[in-house]
Amino acid sequence: REGKDSPLIEDIVGLTKRVCGKIDQTSIQNLKKRIDPSGHANITIEQILSHIRLLIEVIGNTTIDNFDKDKLETLEKEICSEITAAVSQELPNKETSYNNLASWIAGISRTTSVEIFTPNYDLLIEEALEVQNIPYFDGFIGSKKAFFDLHSIEQENLPSRWVKLWKLHGSINWWNDSCGNVFRCHYENSEKTKNKQMIYPSHIKYSQSRRMPYLAMQDRLGRFLSSGQSILIICGYSFSDQHINEILVQRLAANPRAICFGLLYDDLEKYKDALENAKKVTNLCLISQDSAFFSKETKKWRSPSGHLDPTHQDYIEDDKCKLGNFEALGKFLQKQTIHENMDRNHA
Repeated sequence: REGKDSPLIEDIVGLTKRVCGKIDQTSIQNLKKRIDPSGHANITIEQILSHIRLLIEVIGNTTIDNFDKDKLETLEKEICSEITAAVSQELPNKETSYNNLASWIAGISRTTSVEIFTPNYDLLIEEALEVQNIPYFDGFIGSKKAFFDLHSIEQENLPSRWVKLWKLHGSINWWNDSCGNVFRCHYENSEKTKNKQMIYPSHIKYSQSRRMPYLAMQDRLGRFLSSGQSILIICGYSFSDQHINEILVQRLAANPRAICFGLLYDDLEKYKDALENAKKVTNLCLISQDSAFFSKETKKWRSPSGHLDPTHQDYIEDDKCKLGNFEALGKFLQKQTIHENMDRNHA
């Protein structure tokens, strides 16, 4: 979220409303009824897209509820196109949270690469890294039509100044062609080539070519949490993706030397899925606005006694911790970079 009046990119609720408003309403309503016949669930555009892809896999030459394969593929393309239009934003200036994150990465001393895992399919992180001239590897190699290279993903010997960027739900610039090749390209004309955009995978049995990028990204998350004293900091994730939750819990349970801090935007009670998973492993710690959950115990924040250091006011307010707000976290990281640089100069 950038700016107090409106988000740069809408959350899943807003994105669903925006995209569904531009797609044939009869088709959208029929799909929602198929997903939830009761009509009580808040169906997201990701669920709709997943269901469409599931139907495409099984429909063959038949029809299901007035949907044939051509109609479903048209809907898939239209939804991906509208999602792309909605999330194809650029950072408004160099003072955003993304830029602060990139500045922190560029400014800290480290012996291994920073790894970023994101379920977002926009290109804001890439833009921020490029503004700071930070080299990064995202699983693709090349320029005009970068190809997916699994062998390079499995290597660990990148220079420490490089960032490893893993997009767990795909990206608006990932494509899959009719031969099963996966590539990254910014200016793809899918109308002419019939290539399919790889945004948000359903966790269903795709052909190997469509599954592989997502499986490789998820494997990187698992390997990161399995490697020694790894530290994972989560911000902006509500723990609503059960597939990612399973990876987190299973790998944290298998490696007690790893630790994960889940920074939550709102009060702890609003994140039932996060709490449920944190109760399974002691090394998943939650830090919410009103309290923290450590070692299976909830502790409320206390108002700071005495005068509050002005440098802390961006992320502490009375008895509230604001680090779950990406804007506050960005400011916090920016200050750490300043302090580290000052310490270097005095050394």
